[in-house]
Amino acid sequence: ESSAAKIVIGREEIQKQGDANLGEVLKRLPGVTVQGAPGRGGAIRMRGLGGGYTQILLDGERLPPGFSIDSLLPEQVERIEILRAPTAETGARAIAGTINIVLREGQKANPDDLKITRSREYGHDSTLINWVHNLDIKPLTGTLTMSVTDQYRPDASSTVISSNVLGDSTRSNESLGRRQAMHANARLQWKGEQGKTLTLTPFVVYSDFAGNGLIQANRLDTGASETAQTLNQSRFAMARLNGQWAQRLSADDRLEVRFGVGQSEFDMRLDQTLTTPSATPPLLLNTTQFQNFVDRSGSLSSKWTRAMDNGHQVVSGLELEGVRRVEEARGVLDDNAGDLTASTLRWAAYAQDEFKINRHWSAHTGLRFETITTEANATSGLKSNTSSVWTPLLHALWKPDPAKRDQVRMSLTRSYRTPTLHNLMARPVSSGEVISRPTRPDRIGNPDLRPELATGIDVAFERYLAGGGVLSANVFRREITDLIRYTVTQQNGRFVSSPINIGDASTQGLE
Repeated sequence: ESSAAKIVIGREEIQKQGDANLGEVLKRLPGVTVQGAPGRGGAIRMRGLGGGYTQILLDGERLPPGFSIDSLLPEQVERIEILRAPTAETGARAIAGTINIVLREGQKANPDDLKITRSREYGHDSTLINWVHNLDIKPLTGTLTMSVTDQYRPDASSTVISSNVLGDSTRSNESLGRRQAMHANARLQWKGEQGKTLTLTPFVVYSDFAGNGLIQANRLDTGASETAQTLNQSRFAMARLNGQWAQRLSADDRLEVRFGVGQSEFDMRLDQTLTTPSATPPLLLNTTQFQNFVDRSGSLSSKWTRAMDNGHQVVSGLELEGVRRVEEARGVLDDNAGDLTASTLRWAAYAQDEFKINRHWSAHTGLRFETITTEANATSGLKSNTSSVWTPLLHALWKPDPAKRDQVRMSLTRSYRTPTLHNLMARPVSSGEVISRPTRPDRIGNPDLRPELATGIDVAFERYLAGGGVLSANVFRREITDLIRYTVTQQNGRFVSSPINIGDASTQGLE
């Protein structure tokens, strides 16, 4: 019934296949792909576009940093909403689309759910244990969830490099890593009189990784060969509390206030030790690299909804979010090049209206303004980046026969993709190579990046079958300006990869 271009996958469809985790459920949804090796999880993408183009929401809020979708069980999910085009309420950082995962409330009939998954990959066993406990302590209801993972990850790769300057060479990598992790989260809800509700969602994540590897590099022209052993260790910890207060101000007005506070910490150390140095010049390095950062974040937003007598439903809101990072790092080029302090401040205001024009037509209009300011203070000095975006949005729904369910959806929207802190940080990160190559360059951020802007059109036809089910066809197109891509240049005798706004682009498709 929604005027916005939306697909809703309900409980029946989610349970039908008996999937072990939410990532397997998402793979089955139209237009959605999950990157990475089977069983490992990975980045969630829509319409073939890369990372950062798809917005992932949990109960309408952006995911907490470090939170893994794979830690959720399908049994915890009430429905999954796929928005092909953005709305003012859900945010316009969604050039490819938005996936909103809506969690279930506590289930009285099933107090506990325990699921054990055992898998085997290249001779190494991994275990995943999920436990869900449903609470029903009046007036408090909710769920407690814990996920424990013990996973082995064997990897192997081989690269052939052809170079008329440095000579042809090969490089092979083999590694075996072990990841042990614990995810715990809860959804606690208190319901009072006159539509008052308080929902608290705490998250705790701890992950520990250790991996041993072997690198072998060969010069094909001279026959020189070098090997190195690697030890990669990392630890990630995160704690966050999200909350929502909702209250009905009158029969037609509802107010929601959301907040979130959290902290995450990451530690990484990589040791690379030469075992057979013989090449001149050397191919590999004896090196130690480390990185440590602490992120502190907070958010506050409010939303007011009013149902009007003439059939209009107006939603307006304000959002404020801040993140502060303190980072220490050491690379091959400069022991002090990685230290920085960075902060990001985002605020947004929006309004939208959903209304019925007549028996055949309904519409959804919206306008959103969002601005993001990022500042980083590193050894190279203070760098600042501010971007502001206006995003008008228009959706329409047409029913050829109001007595039937068949319908056509149309959307004309503006969306965008902002540079990440990783893109903006103007500090050099070495490739770990003695001789810099264009195929394995160093990396440096660009504090002058502008956001990508996309003007999009979507048209979808949906036919509902009498015996159940739906057939749909959707065509879409996005015209993108200020496209961000990494380009390789030479700086101080080394090849360096840096992101820039290269120009315009378009993407289109049929689902």
